[in-house]
Parts: sequence; structure tokens; C-alpha cells
Amino acid sequence: MSDRLKGVRVRIIPMGCRTNISESEALCSSFAATGAVLVPEGPLDVAVLVSCSVTAEADRKSRQALRRLRRENPQAVILATGCWAQGTEPGDARSLGIDCIVGNGLKHRIPEIVREMLSGGRTSGSLRIERTDVQDDHGWDPLFITTPQNRTRAFIKIQDGCSHRCSYCIIPDLRGRSVERPPEDVLREVKRVALSGCSEVVFTGINLGMFGKTSGMLLGELVRRAGDISGIERIRFGSLEPFAINEVLLRDISQTRQFCPHLHLPLQSGDNGILGLMRRGYSSEDFARCVDLARDFFGEDLHISTDIIAGFPGESDEAFDATLSLLKAVKTGRLHVFPFSPRHGTPAERLAGRIPHGVIRSRVSQALALGRDLLDACCRRWIGSNIDVLVEKCGEGHFEGLSPHYLRVEVLGLSSPGRSTTVTVTDAVDGILKGFV
Repeated sequence: MSDRLKGVRVRIIPMGCRTNISESEALCSSFAATGAVLVPEGPLDVAVLVSCSVTAEADRKSRQALRRLRRENPQAVILATGCWAQGTEPGDARSLGIDCIVGNGLKHRIPEIVREMLSGGRTSGSLRIERTDVQDDHGWDPLFITTPQNRTRAFIKIQDGCSHRCSYCIIPDLRGRSVERPPEDVLREVKRVALSGCSEVVFTGINLGMFGKTSGMLLGELVRRAGDISGIERIRFGSLEPFAINEVLLRDISQTRQFCPHLHLPLQSGDNGILGLMRRGYSSEDFARCVDLARDFFGEDLHISTDIIAGFPGESDEAFDATLSLLKAVKTGRLHVFPFSPRHGTPAERLAGRIPHGVIRSRVSQALALGRDLLDACCRRWIGSNIDVLVEKCGEGHFEGLSPHYLRVEVLGLSSPGRSTTVTVTDAVDGILKGFV
């Protein structure tokens, strides 16, 4: 399709998770290969929203973004893909002025669909729908990143879908069962990313721990082989479910020099009764053992970040307190807190014991306050230390980036984006390390 969209101004807008970011990066590469011009702002001819539907709030934000795109670009082709697009009703999409919906598993076709629509396949007021039943067996959606838009870090999707149905989650209905990317495809993409000058890769997926069930290569081996690729200096995971943690994986990643000492392990609740209602597949004791095992391999400095859901149906004050107590006991760092959001069609929608909104808001506030304290404690242990910072942004006399432990660092001194710089940490303020070169 080289040059078939030459000069067409295209904007790709990711919403939500790191998997959506990876898919958006791949779409940018696909459009660039057609001769299209990627525009982060200003006038455009085509907008592609990679939508999210993990919560009701994510649905609202996706619809809001599409409505704004149509209002600001009345003549443009507006296309929605991703999870909200997979599940939305045609009438809802038409009310937002969308020209086309492309479901999950078909994103590789988007540049060609756009070309067809710009070549006369678009009728004013009509809605084109390209969707399949994601519950059917399907292969890998062949999306590839050539040159990441972020030249410092590349999100590389290696797994999609989920076969573990938590009671509150709608994503298996919108993404389908777990599928894995062929390992050699992953490694070829890592090589391309490295050749582009990007030195950090983040492996992402809807349920990353399911990688290795059918591909013939375990997740830890994939990390080891990625670490052998010249130019790759940092490797991370986006998110890993606790039940994916085992000694084989931890041995492989801890012995890979480039793997960063940070794991995001979603907890969701520290109460066993609530974890059972959530169908998470582990207990609070299991979670604590996972953290202890990970620190056996990485040491006490390992940064464990996590998610919790506040106000799940049936969550008593004691159950919520158990969650806060477990977070403190395992010494998590960065904490993401989500108020319970009933998703239509999930078992949790039908559970008794719905928590009043005011109580949920109070619990979210309490958890966020604890999260700030935990992150501050995680950060302050680095005061007085020298750490490596991979530089992302530079200003006049200062720069910022991330430490290996996934902590934000703001630095007085000079450097350049993409460069790894040794920094002396002098303070920690609001979850951000401060230092100088």
C-alpha cells in the first residue's frame, strides 16, 4: 500500500491500557508505510480512536473523545476501534457521528479501510462496520511497530485476549480467548525497535502471564532472548497477574541484566471473601507469597506496584481494611485505585450487597492517601543513592525520565532524550525523585 495515502493527515488516539498504546504505535507505523502524515494536533483528514471499555468511565471517555473529534473535524473520516468499538451498538456509534467501526482482531486492515473510504467508499451519514465474533478461534492480528513514536520506550504486544474470567471484567467478551504472538515475530519487532534507536521495550498483553501456553516459548525465555539483542538496555512487563509468578519465570528475568526491578501485580482486594466473589483465582496469602518470592530473586528494592477495586459488592469495612493492611504489609509502591464499576453482562453486575456511592468515594480517598504514603516510602529509600535515569524529556537546565525501578525522576543538569544518565538522588517529593547529575 506504499504511497496510497500519501499526504493524508492521520491522528491515532490511544485510550486506556498499554496494549492499546502498543496497537496505536503499530497503527502509526502502518499508516506511515502508506505515505500518510501523522499529526499529533492541528487539522486532520482521518482520526482513529483506539477505544477502551474496561470501566463505565472508560466508555464515557471514549464516547466523549469521539464526539469531540467529530465536532472539531466535521469533514474528516472518524474511525473507532478497540474494546468500546467492539461492544457498542450501531445506533450509539451513529449518534456520535462515527464513519466506521473496526472490531478487535481486525486492526491491521484499518489503513486499507481508510483508503477505500477516501476513494469513494464513504457515504455521508452512513456507518461502516467491520467486526467479527471474537469468541471464535482466530489468529494473531498482524500489527508491527517499525519506528516507535516514543523514541525512548516501545510497548510491544505479545499476547491478547483472556481465558480467565474475573466476575467484574467485560474484556474477555470484547477481546476473546487468550492468543499468543509467535515468539520469533516478537523478537523481530524488538530488533526493529532497537535499530530505530529505542533502548527500552515493555512487553504487554491483556493477560501477559498466559504467554507460553501454546507458543512453545515461556515468557522468561522470551525475556532472555530479547536481552541478547544489541541495543536493548531495559525490558519491562506492563502488568502480570499474581498467578503467573513462579520460580522459573523469576529466575529467568532476574538473571537477565536488562530486566528492570519492577513488577505490576494487580491485587484488586486483600480480603479472601471478596477475591472469591471476584473469581481472581488466588488468596491474599497467595499474593503475599508471590511478592515474597519475587523479592527473594530481586531483593528488597524490587518495586511492586498494584491495582485495587474499592467498593466491590459485599465489601464490608473489615474487608476494605484487610486490603489496606495487605498493601502495607507487602510494602507496595505505586497504587492505582478504581471504584467498582458494574459492567453489563458480567456476573458481578448481579451480585447483592451493592455499596453506596458515598462509601465508595470515601474508600477511594482512603486508598489513594495510603498509596501516596507507600509510594513516598518507596521513593525515599533512594535518597543519597546514584541511579541510572533513561531520559525522556529535556528542558533548559533540567531533564526527567524513569529509574529502572519505574520511579519518575526530575533532574537538574543537562542530557538528551534516550540517553542513560547517572543521577544522585537528593529528595523525593509527591512520588517523584529529585536529583542532579
